[in-house]
Amino acid sequence: MAIPLALIVVITAVDLHSPTDVHLGPFLVIAPALAASFAGARLTALIGALTVVAQVFIAVFHGGLTTTNHLAQITALIVLSSLVVFFCLVRERRGRELIRVRSVADAAQRVLLRPPPRRIGPLRVAWLYLTAEDETQIGGDLFAVARAGETGTRVVIGDVRGKGLASIGEASVVLGAFREGAHRCTSLLELAAALEGSVSRSLEEVADTQDDPGEHFTTALVLDIPDQGPEAEMINCGHPPPLLVRGREVTVLYSPSPAPPLGVCEPPDLSHRVDPFTLETGDTLLLYTDGVVEARSPAGVFYPLAERVASFPASSPEALLRHIHRDLLTHIGKHPADDAVLLVIERIPAQQTHGPHPHLTAHLHKGAGRP
Repeated sequence: MAIPLALIVVITAVDLHSPTDVHLGPFLVIAPALAASFAGARLTALIGALTVVAQVFIAVFHGGLTTTNHLAQITALIVLSSLVVFFCLVRERRGRELIRVRSVADAAQRVLLRPPPRRIGPLRVAWLYLTAEDETQIGGDLFAVARAGETGTRVVIGDVRGKGLASIGEASVVLGAFREGAHRCTSLLELAAALEGSVSRSLEEVADTQDDPGEHFTTALVLDIPDQGPEAEMINCGHPPPLLVRGREVTVLYSPSPAPPLGVCEPPDLSHRVDPFTLETGDTLLLYTDGVVEARSPAGVFYPLAERVASFPASSPEALLRHIHRDLLTHIGKHPADDAVLLVIERIPAQQTHGPHPHLTAHLHKGAGRP
C-alpha cells in the first residue's frame, strides 16, 4: 500500500512545483490501477478517492479549481477510478466462484478416491496424484486400497484413456466396482471379472463419446496382498508393471500374459491370469500410471523410473515419493502433460501393526513437493 500512497504524494508535490502549463495530475490514475492488482475493491476505492482529493488540491493551488483543464482532469480521474473499482468487484466475484469450484473439486476427490490411511493391515501406504489440468485435482488416473475381510488387502491402480475431467466418469465406474468387489469376491480372478463386467455394462453411459468418439478403455493392475505370508498375487490388464524394491535392488514385475485393458473385451471373453509374486517384510511395492514413465524431458527422453528409484537411498514410502516427485518435475522441467499417480506400499513387521492407525494421507498436490 505504501507504493500507491507514495505515488500520490510525489505526483502532487511535483505538479505543485511545476510551471502552470505543465499538468502531471493525469498520472495520479496510476495509484488506483496499482492498488487494484493486490487490493480489494474497497481499498482500491479509497485509493481512487485519495487521487481525486489530490487532484482537487492541485487545482486549488495551481491555476484554480474552476478551470476547464482541471475540471476535465478531476472528471477523468473519477471515471477511471470507478472503472478500476468495478473491475475489482468483478475479479472478486470470479475469485469467489473459483474458490467454490475448487472446494467442489476437493470434495469430489475425497469422495471418489477416498484416500487410504497411512497404515492398512501390515502395509504402510503413501500416494501422489498429479493432474494435467491446472484447475482440477482429479483426472482419469485412479487407485484404491481396500481390506478383503480380515485376511488381506486388495489394491487397484488404473488409467482411463484420455485425461482430465472428461475421464472422471469412467474412473468412478472402476472404483465403485472395485470397492464393492474387494469385499464380496473370494478370489482375484472373480474381482477382475467383476471389474470387467461393470466397465462393459456402464461404458456407454459414462464415457464422453460426443467429444471423444474414439475407443474407450481403462488399463488396470489389481493386487491381492495377504496379511500372513509373503505370497501375493496380481492381475495386469494392460497396465505398466509395478516395481518391487528390496533393499537396493529394484525388480520390474512383468506379467508373462497380461490381460487386455478393461472395456476392450466382452465379459464372456475374459482371459485374466493371476501372476504370483513375493512381498516380504521390508519390501516396497511401487505402482504407477503411464503418466510417470511417459513423461518426457525437453530433449524427448522418457523418465527412467526404475533406474531413478534404484539410485535413491532406502527410505520410507513418504520419503520415496518426495524423491520421485522432485526428480520427475526436474526431468520434465514443466507441469506434467498427463495425469500421473504413484502409489507406494511397504510391508512392515507384524509388531508395528498394533495400536491405533493414524488416518493420514501422504497426498502430494501438484507442485507442492510435501507429504
